[in-house]
Amino acid sequence: MAAQLIGPFLQLVTLRHLPLRGALRDHQMEVIANGALLLENDIIQAVGTFEALWPMAKKQKAVVHEITVPSVALPGMVDAHTHSCFAGTRAGDYALRNAGASYQQIAQAGGGIWDTVQKTRQQTQHELARVTAARATQLLREGITTLEIKSGYGLSVDDELKILRAVREAQRATDADCITTCLAAHTLPNDFPGDHAHYLHWMGDVLLPIVKRESLASRVDAFVDDVAFKPALAHDFLVRAKAMGFDLTLHADQFSTGGSALAVALGAVSADHLEASGEREIEALAKSDVVAVALPGASLGLGCAFAPARKLLDAGAKVAIASDWNPGSAPMGDLLMQASVLGAFQKLSNAEVWSAITFRAAHALRLADRGVLDNGAKADIMSFAVADYREITYWQGKLKPSIVWKNGKRIN
Repeated sequence: MAAQLIGPFLQLVTLRHLPLRGALRDHQMEVIANGALLLENDIIQAVGTFEALWPMAKKQKAVVHEITVPSVALPGMVDAHTHSCFAGTRAGDYALRNAGASYQQIAQAGGGIWDTVQKTRQQTQHELARVTAARATQLLREGITTLEIKSGYGLSVDDELKILRAVREAQRATDADCITTCLAAHTLPNDFPGDHAHYLHWMGDVLLPIVKRESLASRVDAFVDDVAFKPALAHDFLVRAKAMGFDLTLHADQFSTGGSALAVALGAVSADHLEASGEREIEALAKSDVVAVALPGASLGLGCAFAPARKLLDAGAKVAIASDWNPGSAPMGDLLMQASVLGAFQKLSNAEVWSAITFRAAHALRLADRGVLDNGAKADIMSFAVADYREITYWQGKLKPSIVWKNGKRIN
C-alpha cells in the first residue's frame, strides 16, 4: 500500500501520552487543529498539522486523501468484551425481566444463557461464522476497529470448539480484528451429568489443551458469581488455565462479590462487570494492575446499577468500557451510546470516556499498538462530520463515524 496523507481535520484527537490509570480531564487531551496523518502501509508514520506533513508526503509521493467536509478524527474504538458469536434472540427473557422476573428466575425456568446455548448448538460452524463476520463488519462501520469475542454458548467440548473455530473463520471474512476468548466456564449446562466442579475439570482436561494446540484463543474467562461458578470453584480452573499460558479475564462482581478479589489474586488481565463492587473491591482493583471493565450495556439491559466507574477512576484504577454485546442481558451492542450514557450518569469526562473505549480498552486485551493516533500505532482511525469532538458524546451515540479506516484501508 502506498504512503497516504489523510486530512486536514478541524480537530485531530490523538489520545496519546495519557496514563493508563486514574481520572482524566479534557485539557489533558492533545487536540491538533488542522491535523493530518501520514500513513505507511497500515501504520501511522507521522502526526501533525496538514501543513507540516505536506512536505513529507510530497517527498514520499504519498496519495493525498483530502477531507473536504469539516470533521474531527479519533482512534478507532476497541470493544474489549462481547459475546457476539451466537444464534437467536432472547426477546422473551427481556419481556419477562421488564415484567418483574429476575435474571436468576428466568435462568431457573430454562431461559437465560441455556436458551442461547440450545439455539447456538443447532447452528453449523459456517452459519455462526457468517453471522459473526456480519456483526463484526457492522461494528467496524460504526468505528469499532477491534473487538473481543467470547465463546460460552456451546458448553460442551465440541460446541465450544465450534464457536471458537467459527470466530477464526469469521476473521477471514471481516476487516475488523477479532480477539477470541474461551468462556467455557460461563455456566453449568443443564445437560451435564455432574456438578460444577466436575464440569470445570472436564473443560480443563479436554477442552483447554485443544484450544491451546490449535491457537483458538489466548485468553480464558470464567463467570465467577453465585449464579455461575463461585470463587473457590473457579480458582483451580483458572490457575490451571494460567499455567497453560492463557491470559485470564473474569466476569466478576456482577450479582455478588468475590470475583474481582480472585482476579486480583490471580493477576488477571481484567475483571469485567463490577456492578456489585463496593469500597473494598474498588480499593483492591485500584492497587492492582487488573483493568476494571465497566459494561453499561448489561446495566441497561437488566435495569440494574452501573459499575462504579467514577469511584474506580478516582481511586486510581485502570478503567475500560465495553459493550458486553450478547442476546440476553446486553442486546444493544452499541459501545459509543453506552459509554456516552455511562459518562452522563457517572460524570465521566470526555477524556475518560474516550480513553476507556480506545487505548485503555486495548490494554485490557494486551494490545499496545492501537487506541491512539501516534507514530508507530496501527492506522485505525475514525472521523465524525462535526466541528468539535465534544459533540460526539453529546449526541449520546446517535452520531456515527462518517469515515472509518482500518489498517489504513478506508472502510466506508
